[in-house]
Amino acid sequence: MHKILSTLRSILFHLSMATLDPVQEKTFLQCLATHSTPYLPIYESTYFPTNPKYNSILQSYIRNLRFNSSTTPKPLFIVAATHVSHIQASIICSKIHGIELRIRSGGHDYDGLSYVSTVPFIILDMFNMRSVSIDIGDESAWIESGATLGEVYYWIAKKSGIHGYPAGVCPSVGVGGHLSGGGYGNLMRKFGLSVDNVVDAVIVDANGRVLDREGMGEDLFWAIRGGGGASFCVVVSWKIRLVLVPEIVTVFRVEKTLEEAGFSDMVYKWQNVADKIDQDLFIRLVLNHVVRNGHNTIKAKFNALFLGSKERLIDLMNEKFSELGLGIKDCKEMSWIESVLFWTNYDPIVTSLDVLLERHSTEEKFLKRKSDYVQMPIEIQDLEGIWEKLIELKKVTLTLNPYGGKMSEISELETPFPHRSGNIYKIQYSVNWRDDSVEMEEHNLDIIRKMYDYMTPFVSKLPRCSYLNYRDVDLGINEIGNESYEEASKWGLKYFKGNFERLVEVKTKVDPTNFFRYEQSIPSLEASWKSGLMAEK
Repeated sequence: MHKILSTLRSILFHLSMATLDPVQEKTFLQCLATHSTPYLPIYESTYFPTNPKYNSILQSYIRNLRFNSSTTPKPLFIVAATHVSHIQASIICSKIHGIELRIRSGGHDYDGLSYVSTVPFIILDMFNMRSVSIDIGDESAWIESGATLGEVYYWIAKKSGIHGYPAGVCPSVGVGGHLSGGGYGNLMRKFGLSVDNVVDAVIVDANGRVLDREGMGEDLFWAIRGGGGASFCVVVSWKIRLVLVPEIVTVFRVEKTLEEAGFSDMVYKWQNVADKIDQDLFIRLVLNHVVRNGHNTIKAKFNALFLGSKERLIDLMNEKFSELGLGIKDCKEMSWIESVLFWTNYDPIVTSLDVLLERHSTEEKFLKRKSDYVQMPIEIQDLEGIWEKLIELKKVTLTLNPYGGKMSEISELETPFPHRSGNIYKIQYSVNWRDDSVEMEEHNLDIIRKMYDYMTPFVSKLPRCSYLNYRDVDLGINEIGNESYEEASKWGLKYFKGNFERLVEVKTKVDPTNFFRYEQSIPSLEASWKSGLMAEK
């Protein structure tokens, strides 16, 4: 494996050196200028490797340091769009010159597919297109794809103390990728996914046309709300429906360790309660190995958001989940926007809301993520086997997010995201590291895959499902330039189940030549057929 990784890095190093000569740069810039508005010159937003700002622009939104090395393939140039015409020009000129286009909003694509490719490519970076326009009277907002979730929450709170939006708990996540992959957070049991609360969008399609919901049609509007927008178009902006939240919510964070009496029983009970309890309550469970007093053990951290008072929460927990032993002192009442800070591990008492506007508030790391869905409670004896495995592997963390509530009320056909009823909770597997050596990368990828393999008997089957926004190339990838339905279905059915077929139909209709493509993009049947004919010749 070490030799394979070394060889791959050598190949990628040569790919990373691909550049345009001055004549090609000039030709491409002329094309971009021709197809964009003259009053916002696109050359001011275009960064070639010779530009002193190229590296800082490229690296600013690389959240996974695995894809920020000297061997990582680099784009021929970056268009940091500031106007919709810059997006149109990037698409048109990429088609004219046969260059692949990657689309990046927040850079949280776990396997780097939004900003890395093994063929010559450019990056269309959306971070400058980040406006958030709130209409409290209509209880809606228009949000550009380059905005972060933190910015969305901040501007909602500036307008209202009783409105929110159901999306992720990490403020630096970009809206574009989050919404197009489904989007979830600690409000999903009450209000569903982020995309369940999207009512319109503006896109640029493969022909450079700017379209809203009416213009694109219901099939494409369906596809971009959970099917991965970058397979079909560039989503410029989204119209979201705001949701009503109480003036006061309650949060708690309770930690237990394996040595405490009834630890496994407590986790088992969580499995039987978390998806069935009042939909105003979301209790996330995080499990990981820790060392306490020189001994290896397991820590269980229960993080909760309750849309109500602490008194009502205590009554509910005493009735449904008394095993946790939640006390009034564990509960903190605050506004919904302060709970956003709490869930981001800030102290809302001393932390300004301005922190939500920081796009780089956390230190980046080397990482790998995987996911699963659990449909039946894991028995206590099997949980104890999981504790042993976590202690053996040491660095893997399991984050369990409960379903039920609104999630069980929405059909799996409503959006491309199919993981609705029937799932008790979703697991995110995570591993982080700091050393950039090949050996350390190989070791950490190995341990997370071992944990994932160990969990096979306890998770969904036929297919074993995964969440698109936890991008995982271990599930399979397309062969760039020779994409096929058969290859794509290996990972596509895991992300989308039966909705994969409809996504392929939409793709074939709106992007038959497969312009919008990457390693896990929805394939076009027309392009696959033509590719097959060429291969036979």
